[in-house]
Amino acid sequence: MIDYLKGKVVDVHKGSSPRVTLILEVNQIGYELQILPRLTQSLHPGEEVQVFTHQQLREDQIVLYGFDTSKERDLFRQLVSVSGIGAQLAIALLDTLELPDLVQAIIGGNTRVLAKTPGVGAKTAQRIALELKNKLAQWRQDAGLTKSVPMGIMPAIQEEVEMTLLALGYTGQEVIQSLQVVSKDANMSKNTNAEDWIREAISWLSLSSQL
Repeated sequence: MIDYLKGKVVDVHKGSSPRVTLILEVNQIGYELQILPRLTQSLHPGEEVQVFTHQQLREDQIVLYGFDTSKERDLFRQLVSVSGIGAQLAIALLDTLELPDLVQAIIGGNTRVLAKTPGVGAKTAQRIALELKNKLAQWRQDAGLTKSVPMGIMPAIQEEVEMTLLALGYTGQEVIQSLQVVSKDANMSKNTNAEDWIREAISWLSLSSQL
């Protein structure tokens, strides 16, 4: 399994379909990766980049998918695990919605937001929200977060915040630490808006990673 590739951008081109292909040269080998269309704006021939990858084996070929971050790649893997969701629809979801917005729509069951993606109807949006929320709930349990001590936050909001942060690629320990810090804020302890908790937790995690 290839976790990531680091090399020089040779070419980025769009074919007859919505698919966008990146040619990346790594140690004199050219790799062809399908990427999110919006990544074309930040990729320029000749520059050195690191691309996180997902490798898919088919009967007749091997396909590499490239992502800007490991978090984006990991959510792609979660999306294609949903019955009836193929790689192209997963890419369309990631390309249409920013990562935090997509995760929150899934966990909050916001099918209206999910259905903004071309090719995603109401029934598909419902299936994505239901199946992935169940997977993330199990993920939260496996991470031991269900046993964590209440931190001045409503249980329902705590669950949503923890699942969102896990889906964004943070570890169970990072999630616990961030909520412990944020909950010490007197204003936040009275806040019942999950999005505010998520934003504050991510802000603290970003600052702590720079120390």
